[in-house]
Amino acid sequence: MARLTLLDLRGDRSDPRDRMPRPRIDLAAARAGVDESLSAVRDRGDEALRELTARFDQQDLDDLVVPDEVLQAAVDQLTPQLRQAIEQAADNVRWFHERAMPQAWEDERDGSRMGVWFNPIERAGVYVPGGKAAYPSTVIMTVVPAQVAGVEEIVLCTPPTGTDADGNRDGWPNRTILAAAKLLGVDRVVRVGGAQAVAAMAYGTDSVPRCDKVVGPGNLYVSLAKSQLAAEGRIGIEGYAGPTEVAIIADETANPRIVAADLVGQAEHDELVTSLLITTSEALIAPVEAALEEEIAASHHRERIATAIDGQGTVALVDDIDHAVQVAEAFAAEHLEVQTADARKVAERVRYAGTTFIGELTPVTLGDYAAGPNHTLPTVGTARFAGGLTTSSFLVAVNFVECTDAALRGLSPDVRELSHAEDLPAHWRAVEVRFEDGPPSGVAGIDVAWDPAADAPS
Repeated sequence: MARLTLLDLRGDRSDPRDRMPRPRIDLAAARAGVDESLSAVRDRGDEALRELTARFDQQDLDDLVVPDEVLQAAVDQLTPQLRQAIEQAADNVRWFHERAMPQAWEDERDGSRMGVWFNPIERAGVYVPGGKAAYPSTVIMTVVPAQVAGVEEIVLCTPPTGTDADGNRDGWPNRTILAAAKLLGVDRVVRVGGAQAVAAMAYGTDSVPRCDKVVGPGNLYVSLAKSQLAAEGRIGIEGYAGPTEVAIIADETANPRIVAADLVGQAEHDELVTSLLITTSEALIAPVEAALEEEIAASHHRERIATAIDGQGTVALVDDIDHAVQVAEAFAAEHLEVQTADARKVAERVRYAGTTFIGELTPVTLGDYAAGPNHTLPTVGTARFAGGLTTSSFLVAVNFVECTDAALRGLSPDVRELSHAEDLPAHWRAVEVRFEDGPPSGVAGIDVAWDPAADAPS
């Protein structure tokens, strides 16, 4: 059976944004639940965190902060191979983000020295989800760029979804998440998840210090909590991280099995994942559908994957590569793969994507785990105006300017005219007062003593 919904765009070059596949989500109901959690944590701190953890995670907790001995035990339980994988992935991510670090600059123009300083935030909160999967990779992707940026303190929140040797929930987070946090030197790990964790990092509680910025992916409730608290001015966030998504531009040279495996690979995350194939080749669709059936049947999470593919899986059939680029930009995928002839040239033409994976030898999986670029990326089309998490996410750009006497005198005529035009005489007065002993040079013909009542702009 055909699992991918066909979106035939051939002959139609109108803006396709409103026709792009997206998951249907009841935002109103989710917002109501988020509001309740935020209010509870704001008003009652740790007490509310314990109550909400008992309700949503079915865990009754005393101390919320994970002690160092538990973190170290998690490291000790790692196999040598997994520890090596975590450390190597962290090294690759660090290498990439060191090169993405913005550099301060300053220069002089007409007597004014100006530029930009980049100052790290004092305390970063990182959220690591722990629902349908454990994500030690997210520990790496959120913590390492913060460290590269020079953040003083990092607080990590993750839900208590770990299990003991018998597979029973034990009240601690996933051990691999804890091990990654310990190996990377996270300052504080808190066993709280969901919107309540974001609230704790924004408002501060006895166990969770107030953070300046909160980053990291999560479910709908986590994303809405971040957005609302950012709107309140409580925290900065890196953007909206909703259900993951992948788009693949493919032509007749693409391997159908590789395309199918990559569509399935992201659908494994969640039933709300969007998998989009954009192709110039109608002949590619049938073999991709056949390969999809085989890949889904062989998958460990086949029910979850089938739900996602059946719900949001789409093939957009387009006229040519130019049309494919237009559709890819309209979708603005979190992950964009390009599997075409001259893949690099095609990839360079697509302006909007979280991360672009070029050629059939570069699956999204590499970016998810170990290649170097960050996997915390914009979703639901927000890549049209926002990028992924990087060192810049943890830096505050501070502009500065320092004027000489000559520079101030040179700028005075323009400042006077503009403040006059905007009817803001005190703005001009802040310049004028610096020349109380006489009018600034360079303003000949202008009455320095401006009376706004007598000389109001029309």
